[in-house]
Amino acid sequence: MSSADEILDVVDENDRIVGQARRGDAYAEGLRHRCVFVWARDPGGRVFVHRRTATKLVFPALYDMFVGGVVGAGESYDDAALREAEEELGVSGLPRPSFLFKFLYDDGAGRTWWSAVYEVRVTGAVSPQVEEVAWYGFLPEAELEGRLGEWEFVPDGLSAYARLRAWRGLSGPAPSGDPA
Repeated sequence: MSSADEILDVVDENDRIVGQARRGDAYAEGLRHRCVFVWARDPGGRVFVHRRTATKLVFPALYDMFVGGVVGAGESYDDAALREAEEELGVSGLPRPSFLFKFLYDDGAGRTWWSAVYEVRVTGAVSPQVEEVAWYGFLPEAELEGRLGEWEFVPDGLSAYARLRAWRGLSGPAPSGDPA
C-alpha cells in the first residue's frame, strides 16, 4: 500500500471525527485530518533536523525540524507520535514522546490539520528511512535558528516551531515564513 492509500480520520474544526478518507484524497480535497510533530533532541540538546525526500506527497525536498506525520484512522496521537518518531529516526525502543500542546494548522489554501506537538530524547544512533529523509543532522538550536533564513522549511513545521517557542516562553519574532 502506498502512503497515498493510507486511511485517515477526517476531523472537524473541533478535532471530532466526521469521516475517513485515503491520504491522497485528504490532501487533494483539503480534508482536515490529524498529524503529529515530534521535537527530537540528542543527549546534548541538539535538534534533529532533516531534509525531506523529493518523493514526499506534501512539502517535498524541504527541511524540517520535527519528525512526524499523519495519524492513521483509529490511531491515537500518542501512538502515532511514537510510531512516526521510531520510523523516521530508524530506531526502536524510544521512550514515549511527551505531549506538549495541540493546534490547528491552516495555511488558508486548503491545507489544514490538527497538529499535536511532542518532544522525545534520542540517546542512541539514528538511521533515518531513506524513503523519508534525504539528509539529516543534529544541530544546536542556535544553528537551527540561523538556518531558518537560509533553508526552505516546511510551513507547518515553521508554524509548530513558532508555537513551541511561545510555549517555552521564548521571546522574539516568529521564525521566517510563519504568519503567527
